[in-house]
Amino acid sequence: MLHSPRVVRWLVLIVLSLVAVSLLESIHLPAALLLGPMFIAILFAVTKQMVSLNRTLFRAAQAVVGAMIARAMPIEVFKEMQHTWPIFIMTVFSVIAVSTLLGAVLAKCKVLPGTTALWGSSPGGATAMTLMAGNFGADVRLVAFMQYLRVLLVTLLATVVSHYLAPESAATSAITQLEQPIAWGAFIITLAIILFALILSRFIALPAAPLLLSMIMSNLAMNVGGLQIELPLPLLAMAYAMIGWSIGSRFTKDILRYAFHTLPATLLSVILLMAICCLFAWMLVEYAGIDPLSAYLATSPGGADSVAIIASSVSVNQPFVMSMQTGRFIAVLCLGPALSRLIARWLH
Repeated sequence: MLHSPRVVRWLVLIVLSLVAVSLLESIHLPAALLLGPMFIAILFAVTKQMVSLNRTLFRAAQAVVGAMIARAMPIEVFKEMQHTWPIFIMTVFSVIAVSTLLGAVLAKCKVLPGTTALWGSSPGGATAMTLMAGNFGADVRLVAFMQYLRVLLVTLLATVVSHYLAPESAATSAITQLEQPIAWGAFIITLAIILFALILSRFIALPAAPLLLSMIMSNLAMNVGGLQIELPLPLLAMAYAMIGWSIGSRFTKDILRYAFHTLPATLLSVILLMAICCLFAWMLVEYAGIDPLSAYLATSPGGADSVAIIASSVSVNQPFVMSMQTGRFIAVLCLGPALSRLIARWLH
């Protein structure tokens, strides 16, 4: 296969990625569209059979993900932030403080390099955190390992919790979304926004610029301009595949060996973070009168994208859940670089 034509290698990569996505979808894993291609790319990389990825396509994939994140931030989310601001501030910054502390401990104990431990522990959207981490000196491969390990564990627990607290609801598989009709007018406008953000990102020095600019512009178009952000599943699948392949292609046997060597400590930190977030959820139930499932999903450290998928398929207070998740995501985007530099100075 190493000596086969490039097009054949690409076809094998695509087919195996589709098989991996189908397998992960069969267990209702929200991050399947990204994790499947990433796992196959890792397999290709460690066997030294990886194909080269076009940088422009990767940046375009970032812009698509930015629009996807913006779509999960309707105006109701920001109204909910304003309505519940004391609870919002307490919950959001408590989770960030705990995750930062755990990252600092991992770095101080030299389990992982400083900025890598911090970005890997950050409770924002896993894809966004992984994309931004590389701009601040972190090892993207280890950040991806930490982030998606947490996504996997949090998603499995969230699925179980949702099953028992809302047994009448069923999670919607991404594959079934193919049956939904496409609003072509809104889709063309969304593509125009993504393209403009991609072009503009070449002239603005921002970490993960395509993602951030697309997210901001799409959110303004939706909440100020009243436009619909239309992202058909095939487009999202291609974007996630590009990002998954890009991350997976950077793995080597040595980095995999190192990642598994750190697994016990990383797993312990993830479980500890999840347990503390469950404690925060219990406090919301006891002292703020929030229903248990909404409280759990609101404090869950799995990332806004994964939680949005679960919250859309069960009976919860979606504006409350997404206001907490979105607020934490925005806070991590704003505070992440400063915290990264602070931890780096502290370690030295």
